[in-house]
Amino acid sequence: MTDIIKQALAFAAGELSQSDSPRLDAELLLAHILSAERSYLYAHPDCALSSDVSQRFDEVVRRRAQSEPIAYLLGEKNFWDLTLKVSPAVLIPRPETELLVETALGLGVCTASRQVADLGTGSGAIALAVGKSRPRWRITGTDISPYALEIARQNRETLGLGNVAFKEGSWCDVLPGGTMDIIIANPPYIAPDDPHLTLGELRYEPVMALRADSDGYRDLQCIAAQAREKLTSGGWLLLEHGYAQQETLLALLRDFGYSDVEGKTDLAGVPRMVQARWPGPVSD
Repeated sequence: MTDIIKQALAFAAGELSQSDSPRLDAELLLAHILSAERSYLYAHPDCALSSDVSQRFDEVVRRRAQSEPIAYLLGEKNFWDLTLKVSPAVLIPRPETELLVETALGLGVCTASRQVADLGTGSGAIALAVGKSRPRWRITGTDISPYALEIARQNRETLGLGNVAFKEGSWCDVLPGGTMDIIIANPPYIAPDDPHLTLGELRYEPVMALRADSDGYRDLQCIAAQAREKLTSGGWLLLEHGYAQQETLLALLRDFGYSDVEGKTDLAGVPRMVQARWPGPVSD
């Protein structure tokens, strides 16, 4: 590969033609290697690249051409108003998951205290976005993976959010009973036989954060059942789900005794999440 910025970018964009944004990918990768803003590339198109930079750029372009996610190559991903560290130990935060954050923030005024849980927190994206937006709320993120929790804790320290804590455990297991005003989760919901798991960028992400048994419903069902013991009376459960799962999940939540059950669509009009309220123990 040539060692001039504009030619290096042109060559890389050609190598990344299978990407939805080949030129942008190339610019982000080169700017990252140079520890510079993308504007630097435009301001210095004829700047020569050192052999070390050229070799490193060649390597990340090769990896990106094999569909390795740009977020893993950069080591970071924007979510809500945050820039978060990510690694192959965590699911890459998606823009559509911001609907969970938006919905949670709408369930309580910012001046009131709330106890909130983010199950399967991964990078901590949801917990940290809610915690930053609501400083008086106390957020607990749980995850079964110690490697994911290490990333989440690093992100918390970078953001300086003292109202967010992370605990190791499966779903609701480490939460005290009857204390949570809001429980949020973006659990695995892809069926094991879904061919998308072996294609493109998904094959680089942790399968435990993507795949669920029972046609993708196992973890959704587990969380819906467990949350009943952890929510306060009148507390809310918010769940992200797959594009074809909303109606089944709405029926499941009603069968479990939740009230105010409602589905929501994302900005693309795709059914994306459900919310439901736990009325509390039913008296005899």
